[in-house]
Amino acid sequence: MRMNYFSASPAGLKAMLDLQNHVHKTAEDGELGDGLLALVYTRVSQINRCAHCIDMHTKDARKAGETEQRLYALSAWRETPFYTERERIALAWAEAHTLIAGRGIDEALFNATREHFSEKGLTDLTLAICTINAWNRLAIGFAADAGNYQPA
Repeated sequence: MRMNYFSASPAGLKAMLDLQNHVHKTAEDGELGDGLLALVYTRVSQINRCAHCIDMHTKDARKAGETEQRLYALSAWRETPFYTERERIALAWAEAHTLIAGRGIDEALFNATREHFSEKGLTDLTLAICTINAWNRLAIGFAADAGNYQPA
């Protein structure tokens, strides 16, 4: 790792962790669920090519009961039958937000996503996507090591 960004800005990282904790609490209590978050976090980390985060989220997903088949196929989720319609919509929403520059979010995707998520659920899903994108940028920018993470 290039530097320890946690010790460099403890208050900033606490704010990030507070947002992450909010998202996870909401997932446990609401319509997202940890399984869906694990898929979203892994897919966003794949798009951003964050090795540290891919390692972390695939390990967490396996510990939570996710199958190897679904994790291996995640980068090609559109071409496989392994994901529910709701998971597909969440993955499409996550990809659109991760690759948002110059593209925006089209009305058809928004409407399709609203069929599967309440206003609160969609807001919390979007906060989760924002959070993992931010963590990816920190891990990539500061060259966080991949491979050492062990699920709690």
